[in-house]
Amino acid sequence: MRTHFCGLVDEALVGQTVTLCGWADVARNLGGLCFIDLRDHEGIVQIVAEPSDAEGNAAVLAAAAHVGYEDCLRITGTVRRRQSVNPKIKTGQVEVVATSIELMNKAEPLPFHAHENPGEDIRLKYRYLDLRRPEMQQMMRTRIQLVQSLRRWLDARGFQDIETPILTKATPEGARDFLVPARMHHGEFYALPQSPQLFKQILMMAGFDRYYQIARCFRDEALRADRQLEFTQLDMEFAWVSERDVQDTVEEMIRVVFREVMNVELANPFPRMTYEEAMRRYGSDKPDLRNAMEFTDIAELVKTCEFKVFTDWANHADGRVVALRTPGGAQFSRKQIDDYAAHAAKYGAKGLAWMKIDDLAKGREGVSSPIAKFLDDATLDAILKATGAQTGDAIFFGAATYKSASDFMGALRLKLGKDLGLVAEGWAPLWVTDFPMFEWDDEENRFVALHHPFTAPAVDSIEDLRANAKSAVSRGYDMVLNGNEIGGGSIRIHNSKMQSAVFELLGIGAEEAEGKFGFLLDALKYGAPPHGGIAFGIDRIAALMAGTESIRDVIAFPKTTTAQCLMTGAPSPVPDAQLAEVHVQVREKVAK
Repeated sequence: MRTHFCGLVDEALVGQTVTLCGWADVARNLGGLCFIDLRDHEGIVQIVAEPSDAEGNAAVLAAAAHVGYEDCLRITGTVRRRQSVNPKIKTGQVEVVATSIELMNKAEPLPFHAHENPGEDIRLKYRYLDLRRPEMQQMMRTRIQLVQSLRRWLDARGFQDIETPILTKATPEGARDFLVPARMHHGEFYALPQSPQLFKQILMMAGFDRYYQIARCFRDEALRADRQLEFTQLDMEFAWVSERDVQDTVEEMIRVVFREVMNVELANPFPRMTYEEAMRRYGSDKPDLRNAMEFTDIAELVKTCEFKVFTDWANHADGRVVALRTPGGAQFSRKQIDDYAAHAAKYGAKGLAWMKIDDLAKGREGVSSPIAKFLDDATLDAILKATGAQTGDAIFFGAATYKSASDFMGALRLKLGKDLGLVAEGWAPLWVTDFPMFEWDDEENRFVALHHPFTAPAVDSIEDLRANAKSAVSRGYDMVLNGNEIGGGSIRIHNSKMQSAVFELLGIGAEEAEGKFGFLLDALKYGAPPHGGIAFGIDRIAALMAGTESIRDVIAFPKTTTAQCLMTGAPSPVPDAQLAEVHVQVREKVAK
């Protein structure tokens, strides 16, 4: 139907006849002279319908005069140079003089304009119109280029693209599974995969050595800007590898992909940091290194002060008292400080102590703080010296359990950095390593796996692992970029007895382990090689590349934060007859 794309018409085509298809982005009738900006996925070109002696020209002018916004058109014409160049578009040096204009489909009045950015609910309800917007077209093209670049790199290095099942078995760890009733097996269910984890490990045992898959994954969990019920990840697994083998390989892959897609050179090599160091310095296992603010632990300085909140946690076995120096923070009003306290409260803070340094040279007299009266001169001076506070700074304090203080102060650090413009431009990649093997869940009164239950511990002895489960370190690692975890992986357990011991520490009894993971435990007995891997969040990387905070902008048909597809109306009720076929009956919702 067409000879060229709108956005690719250039000076090389001057004098040639072209046929273009697209939507009317703008139509201007100047009375005897009409201009149409015709748009397709490659861009926009200006169409001109003008008076001439040519036969049929009156029909062209008449057709142009009746073109409406987003009408679907097929236009034939001759390319010529523009008298008035438009440097804002790729085709700004040329225009097409129309010899025929064919209306392929008339557009009714639209709910929003392609150059508007309406509310997200409207955008998602009319997603087909939203995706026409040039901004969205560019974001989706960025994602497409990302996936293409990844595949080129992987295919050229002998990685094997192998599909794993979508209908699989429910697992007891991680987020909730999506369940699918099995019509031919009464009362039984499949689960949609949260990841291809076990299958890719089985592939290593089967001798495929280097696997990858652009995999669709499903988790029935609460949504936010960087989470979806269904998402896409680059899944990778290697046999006969150590941590550095995996890390060095995928680090080079990410550098190449950013070079190809973004023309960006990432650091070589990526800096590395242990989990313990990341939590101590930044209160996060995915720190944004573009923000230079760091924590100062002051528990030793305040163990005997008169401020009870500090002394209680400073003397607590699992407590933390941390200070965060904020350059320029002395400018904050009391309302602004209260707002920051409210932000910290969202992440678990019971309160937020603070101190403004109006004039460092004046000592106590130059400090404004509701807690200063509880600190003697020596303690106050020690805090100022330890944090490196300067005139014009503020210091915020967190006191709680180590994890809680790290969490809410880490969140506060991010917000302060953004609000004060303390986040540098550019890209800051990082490897975070040596994650804890387990963390204690107070609600369930048991250990849970920090990565997943198939991650290998850093010790080879089952006895050592059992004796030191609380402090055990795993062979897990994450790749972080600008404060976002873009990839997570580990060396896996390749010994059946060690895997059983880890299940036991996680509260998964022998009978349950056999029922859920018997096939894995069996496979590990038959010469399973050392293996490990990593998975990268395609949606998250694409969002970073596209410069958007929401992964919904780089997913063609995402769900809302209430887990709905506004365009199709999913989820929706199913007729009783269809439910009966799969032996399912819907019960009334029971209040908790």
